[in-house]
Amino acid sequence: MELGNQTLVVTKFILLGFTDILEKKHILFLVFLVIYSLTLVGNLGMISIIRLVPQLHTPMYFFLCSLSVLDTCYSSVIAPKMLVDFFVESPVISFSGCATQMFFFVTFGTTECFLLASMAYDRYAAICNPLLYAAIMSKRLCLQLVVSSYIGGCLHSIIHVTATFSLPFCKSNKISHFFCDIPPLLKISCISTQINEILLFAFTGSISMGCLLIILVSYLWILSTILKISSGEGRQKTFSTCASHITAVSLFYGTILFMYLRPSSDYSVEQDKVVSVFYTLIIPMLNPLIYSVRNKEVKAALRKIFKKSLL
Repeated sequence: MELGNQTLVVTKFILLGFTDILEKKHILFLVFLVIYSLTLVGNLGMISIIRLVPQLHTPMYFFLCSLSVLDTCYSSVIAPKMLVDFFVESPVISFSGCATQMFFFVTFGTTECFLLASMAYDRYAAICNPLLYAAIMSKRLCLQLVVSSYIGGCLHSIIHVTATFSLPFCKSNKISHFFCDIPPLLKISCISTQINEILLFAFTGSISMGCLLIILVSYLWILSTILKISSGEGRQKTFSTCASHITAVSLFYGTILFMYLRPSSDYSVEQDKVVSVFYTLIIPMLNPLIYSVRNKEVKAALRKIFKKSLL
């Protein structure tokens, strides 16, 4: 922190992380290293399988491949810096570095909201309009949905990064977190952050609720179509194609809504660190597993690749 015009100006932040106890730091480092490694292996493996197997070159797997790319980037914004910080006595991040980390974190997080909604629409088109599916979900539309998701995420991020880093941070330069997130940064501002909280609630709330509405409406139509299928086996098979997406949506939106759509008075540092670990590291690790375990096509593609590699 520098002194200028009788005010303290923050030029860098100290990330307090999880603990000061060395033994705990070593354990947490190993745990998070394993989680991040599994995230990279799972998501990069999913991307490779989808790219290598022609049978998986469909809109559904295009979105799944896009989700794996996104999850790889999403966790990589946080994990490498966090892992290095376990071996630094006083982990520091520059003002611009903190703003950059927040920008990419919010961008990828918001993009995932939009992408999950696009995936729900894809499932709706596949189940409710199977004859027109190829025409509806054209390559052009799929690409437009993914690109629009990133543009929406970027615009949303710019709003919050600009609003947050326009605040004066003169209370402290210590962030009680393991990365630059919005709530802990608002806590160390020396002026009222009411406008920032309104922006956070309004934009994050409207995006989350809007995407959730698209997902719910899509699944109501899907459920209506499934109930019209006379065969029990047919109903189960149709529903199984949506089960993975429903699980991913529940995990992601559950944590996001809990984290950001609460009054600031309910903010708990330790509790929010745990929740943040879940949606920044655990969910990106789980997504490839969720989408592969119940997916016969992915499992068949894996068996093919293993057989070829053994020959």
